[in-house]
Amino acid sequence: MNVPIFLARKVRHAPEGSFSATVTRVGIISIALGLSILIVAFAVLFGFKNTIQQKIFLFGAHLQASKFTNNSSYQETPIALNTKLYRDSTQIPGVQHIQAVALKAGILKTSDELTGVVLKGVGKDYDWNLFHGSIVAGTVPTVGADTGTGSTQLLISQYMANQLQVKVGQNVPLYFLGNPPRARKMTVVGIYETGLEEVDKTIALGDIRLIQRLNKWGPDSVGSYEIFVKDFNKLDATANNIFDEMTPDMRLTRVTDQYRPLFDWMVLLDRNMVILLALITFVASFNMVSVLLVLMMERTPMIGLLKALGGSDPLIRRMFLFVGLNMVGWGLLIGNVVGLGICFIQDRFKLIPLDPKNYFMNYVPIVWDWPTILALNGATILLIAFALWLPTFIINRIQPVKALAFKK
Repeated sequence: MNVPIFLARKVRHAPEGSFSATVTRVGIISIALGLSILIVAFAVLFGFKNTIQQKIFLFGAHLQASKFTNNSSYQETPIALNTKLYRDSTQIPGVQHIQAVALKAGILKTSDELTGVVLKGVGKDYDWNLFHGSIVAGTVPTVGADTGTGSTQLLISQYMANQLQVKVGQNVPLYFLGNPPRARKMTVVGIYETGLEEVDKTIALGDIRLIQRLNKWGPDSVGSYEIFVKDFNKLDATANNIFDEMTPDMRLTRVTDQYRPLFDWMVLLDRNMVILLALITFVASFNMVSVLLVLMMERTPMIGLLKALGGSDPLIRRMFLFVGLNMVGWGLLIGNVVGLGICFIQDRFKLIPLDPKNYFMNYVPIVWDWPTILALNGATILLIAFALWLPTFIINRIQPVKALAFKK
């Protein structure tokens, strides 16, 4: 029989309504509350970061390779498709996908309204998978067909649709500046919404062949390459691999530089989460130390009796450590049930809405990161178990004669 565990079971089964039972509940509730808050906080944090990153990646790939130029307008310098970087992209370590795009500024005009846009031309190699959650009406345009002139189908934002008062299926003229100005009758086949004001006010998607024809480029000329990496955490390492394959007249732009304010905001969220984690862990540990001290003070006569019967200080310390770990176990169980339950309800029913103008999304997002949840549970056990050792050393200073004469 394990004596410390046997004694711990006797100690923790305090009579209902006693002071020990109340203190024990306080300890369990403090751990459960702290863990549930951390689980919800990390799920929401990762949800925010993942949602915002996915919206950014709709129009800003992880990396963008283009011709080096001092031109700051949307009029691009063409780059050829038959480069080593484009041909052998799948052989570059860390690269997942590469696609060719081109940009051209224009004006969408109806009989009553007009708005400036940047037409982003895409081809057959464009990955539309990221758009699945952002299409609010219609579908994506058909691009890359061998029509010579390029498709006139257009995907615009909800902001543009509201501004121009157009719906899916309507035709709208798109004017391109030049001498003389040129116009194309475009058909709106889809409407998207990202919540990123900078994007929704600017970008419309169409066929890259249309831009090639307007710019008098050949079919092998594009504006830039958009490159997606396999692991975003290894962005810099993959960028170095890509840089080695580029020609001297090309430049490489990281999405973290292109949208620096948003990524700086996400870094700030990480720092705030570290501070929150430290504070909650400290409070939970302090509460457990206080609870264990109260239990030891209430059990002072018992400690004196055990010492008088030959019980060693390490044995009694382990007994109270097991009492504390039992409270930790119940706290973890309740905290996981509450925290995961809140996350499940929000993920399933979207009960907590957000203002998309301020948060770039319509509701609080949830991401199920199980390694982080397991790490939170493990860290809670280790840190509180370490904190529980500290008050048990008071047992060494308790003398049996004084302890047996102690009155509560």
